[in-house]
Amino acid sequence: MEGELAQLRDLLVAAQTEESDTAREQTKAEQDVDQVRQRAARDQQRLDSGAVTNPKDLENLQSEIASLAKRQSDLEDVVLEVMERRESAAARAAELGERVEAVSGRVQEATARRDEALSGIGTELESVRKERETLAAAVPGDLMKLYDKIREREGGVGAAKLYQRRCEGCRLELNITELNEVRGAPADAVVRCENCRRILVRTPESGL
Repeated sequence: MEGELAQLRDLLVAAQTEESDTAREQTKAEQDVDQVRQRAARDQQRLDSGAVTNPKDLENLQSEIASLAKRQSDLEDVVLEVMERRESAAARAAELGERVEAVSGRVQEATARRDEALSGIGTELESVRKERETLAAAVPGDLMKLYDKIREREGGVGAAKLYQRRCEGCRLELNITELNEVRGAPADAVVRCENCRRILVRTPESGL
């Protein structure tokens, strides 16, 4: 969601930038139209006042008025085109803004759930750590050393339950010879899986 949010924010910035750029472009185009309109109005006023009497000057003035009218029409078309692009960019920015807000809300909710879960895990971890320390204190030092060595080598699991003749560490079933050795071992003997070498924990469900 954070990746999606970052992408949406980039798109929103691009849309807002386009809207800002087209707003300036529209202002410039409208100013150009206004300048042409004012100039045409001045020329028309000169024409209407009768101040221009020379036929050639009169013809040039009329030609300029016609040219300015064409120029104004073209510029007004530009203004309309820019307005359409600005409206499109504004709509796009508004849509992206809503999506950013929605995803931001989901990210905040997920973050709160994650933090709550981590807090619970931390509390549970501390409880388990204390329980382990209590249990470890009752285990002979040489056995604890062996356990820690296997645990480090086997990805955090140094002992595994023997369940229905299967080692729960490597998930492999012991063969008949291995089972007979485990059956014959004293209750307080340390027995190990021949496959993964983890310490086997015997229970009534071991299938012996």
